[in-house]
Amino acid sequence: MTRPHPLARSAGRTSRTLVVGAGLLLGFVIAAVTIGRVESVGLTRMEPARPVQSLALRVDDVADGSITLRDAERGTLIATVRPGADNFIRATLRGFAQGRLRAGLSREVPFRLTRFDDGALRLDDALTGRSVDFGAFGPSNYAAFARLMPDHGAVR
Repeated sequence: MTRPHPLARSAGRTSRTLVVGAGLLLGFVIAAVTIGRVESVGLTRMEPARPVQSLALRVDDVADGSITLRDAERGTLIATVRPGADNFIRATLRGFAQGRLRAGLSREVPFRLTRFDDGALRLDDALTGRSVDFGAFGPSNYAAFARLMPDHGAVR
């Protein structure tokens, strides 16, 4: 006859040592997590990225199918996107414009293109609350919008 393991259940009862050990382990885990959260032990906190450059971007349709992109604050032409060219810019801006159209919002309020100190680049629509972080779309699509930013100036 083989002898049962000392921690094995016998006659429907659980070993007292096993119950006490499990309780102590559970208590330790709860205490460790609580102390870690309260004291921020083992947590990594990243400071939010700060805007370093911003551009109010006004988009206008042209009769030949092009769209013009202007600095809304200065009125200067930044770029003209011809039909069949810069399709990522065209599709992104069309999606933003259609969101406003569906919501019955004004086309006159500019979009905001912002570069952050961590290198991120984001387009925001203050009217719909929609935003797009271009880092998620790969380097060539990021570069398409990055070239619209002037090389000078801080946040305006």
